[in-house]
Formats: sequence, structure tokens, C-alpha cells
Amino acid sequence: MAERKSASFDGERLVPWQIRRDDGVMTSTMTAWQVRRPGPVRTRPLERAQVPVPHPGPGDLLVAVRACGVCRTDLHVAEGDLAVHRADVVPGHEVVGEVVALGEDAGGFAVGDRVGIAWLRHTCGRCRYCLRGSENLCPQSRYTGWDADGGYAEYATVPSAYAHRLPDGYSDAELAPLLCAGIIGYRALMRAELPAGGRLGIYGFGGSAHLTAQVALAQDAEVHVMTRGERARELALELGAASAQGAADRPPVALDAAILFAPVGDLVPPALEALDRGGILAVAGIHLSDIPTLNYQRHLFQERQLRSVTSNTRADARAFFEFAAAHRIAVTSPQYPLDRADEALADLAAGRVSGAAVLTI
Repeated sequence: MAERKSASFDGERLVPWQIRRDDGVMTSTMTAWQVRRPGPVRTRPLERAQVPVPHPGPGDLLVAVRACGVCRTDLHVAEGDLAVHRADVVPGHEVVGEVVALGEDAGGFAVGDRVGIAWLRHTCGRCRYCLRGSENLCPQSRYTGWDADGGYAEYATVPSAYAHRLPDGYSDAELAPLLCAGIIGYRALMRAELPAGGRLGIYGFGGSAHLTAQVALAQDAEVHVMTRGERARELALELGAASAQGAADRPPVALDAAILFAPVGDLVPPALEALDRGGILAVAGIHLSDIPTLNYQRHLFQERQLRSVTSNTRADARAFFEFAAAHRIAVTSPQYPLDRADEALADLAAGRVSGAAVLTI
């Protein structure tokens, strides 16, 4: 691994971050993976490249990436399910790293701090959504790994106001999935309004679901998991789920609330049908295939509800990290070196990942 040397900001200009290669040559470039041609994973939409180390602009932190989670949203960006917002973008928005330089007016952090970079990286702060505490709905919101380069690289930048302090007691690889899978799952659980001690259904059991299940279990919920993978069902039972069955199977009890993590619209009708009276189904993904026609009597009557989940607020993140500091969350994170990022994404697409895959640097 290349030797990293310090970067500094002298008040006038950034002294470029430099890396000493194995041959002793100093360079200001880094390895990164870019989405060059969005398309199915089999077409290899990710390409590895040498690109300049980014400079932190005003208010930004420059972060040496130590770990980056591999999220299904990265797959949606790479495969073109999400429209291109930045050509040749570097994906990755579950970033744990070390602050190595501060742009002008960046505050709240110092060089050497461990820091997290998440999906949400900008909101306007002035619209009616921001002013009412719903910054996740801001029309001017921007996102790491979609609007700006992310963590499938050796270095990344983040506005200091959107960087996260992380709980102690976790390794870098354990923390990375918490920055999206954990936060979004936490918001989805709040959107589902699970009553105290209630019965929660979880559809799909990947990176976010296996973390959310533990949050619900810590709150004395009874958790039932519906997912296609045998290993995923085994993991669910190991973590304390009361039952685990096939993705579209009916759970053994009526559910007070449910969360759909799998991006499969066909699962919405059976999930709604499994709800008890007054139950809520929250859809946690940013992308979902088309939902079949719903029957009002079977799927929605008796005040059952269907809700979407859109990103998260920074307040959500703080609340989740406080929870993670107080309750040890077991993070299942198969690790891949950065030079195998394309393989990690392909494994995620094929359902070969149990838990949340993480790139390590």
C-alpha cells in the first residue's frame, strides 16, 4: 500500500496531498473507480482509474478513506437505475476515514479525526422542507457518490457541516455500513411506527435489514424475516428473528409494521396483506421496480398504509449513532480490497453478499 503523507492548508492554497508509490516517486494522483458507462454489472460499468486527489473547497474536509460500504444504491447508480447526475462519478457513500486537510472555513473537525461521510451532503437550509426539519425532502439536496465523487477511492471530500462523528468501539469496516444501511434502516423503522413490543416484518435481509433488525430487537420487537437467500435466513435467525421464510411467504403472525428493503415491487402486495389492522409498510429503497395493481379490500382497507422513505436528515444520523454507541450492533461485513470494488458490486447484484460488503484501503 502506498505511503500517505500529510496535506496542509496554509490559508492561501492547499498543498496537494501526496502519495509515495512503491517505486519511490511522489504523486498527487489516487486510485478511484468511476461509473463510465452505466449499465448492467455484467457490462462492467465501473472502471479503475488514476485521478487527481481532490482539493477541499471552502468548508470542506479532505478525508483519507479507510473503509467504504458497498450499498445497493451504488448498484443503482452503476447500472443506470438512477439517472446520471455527474459523469464518471466515483460511487460510494458509506465512507469512514481520517481528516487529512481542511478547506477554508471548515469547522468542527481537526486533522487526524475519524469521520464519516454519508449519502446526504448538501441541503439549501432555506426552503420550507428544511425549515420544518425535513431536510431530506429539500429540492436542492445533493448526494455523495451521485452528485459528487464518493468513497470508491483513496481520498474523498465532504462539507464539514455534513460530516459525521462516529461512535467508539467499532472498527472502520464495522462503521462503514452504519453510514447508510444503518441510518436509512433507522429512519425506515421510525416511518413504520412499530408499536412498543410489536411484530415487525422485514422483506429482504441484506446490509440495511440486518442492522435494522437488531435495532428493533433491542426495542423488544418480535421480528419476522422474509427473504430469498438461505444464508440470509440463517443470519436472521442467528441475530434473534422469531421466524425466517421465503421472500413472498406469509409470516406466521399478523404484522404491526413492516419494512421492504428488497427493491422488488412485486413484494408490496404480499407485505401489505400480511399487515394487521392499522399496520404500516415502509419502503426503504431509493429505487423500486413497478408495484402490481393493489386491491383496496385485500391490501389497504382497515387503515393499512404504504409509505416511502426518502434519504435521511442529519438528526436521524445523530440519533442512530447515539443508539449504536449505547447498543453494540453486530455488523456482518465481508471485506474486499479497493482493487476488487467491481467484484464486490457484482457479488451484491448476484445476491452473494451476506450482510454488508465493505471496501478496505
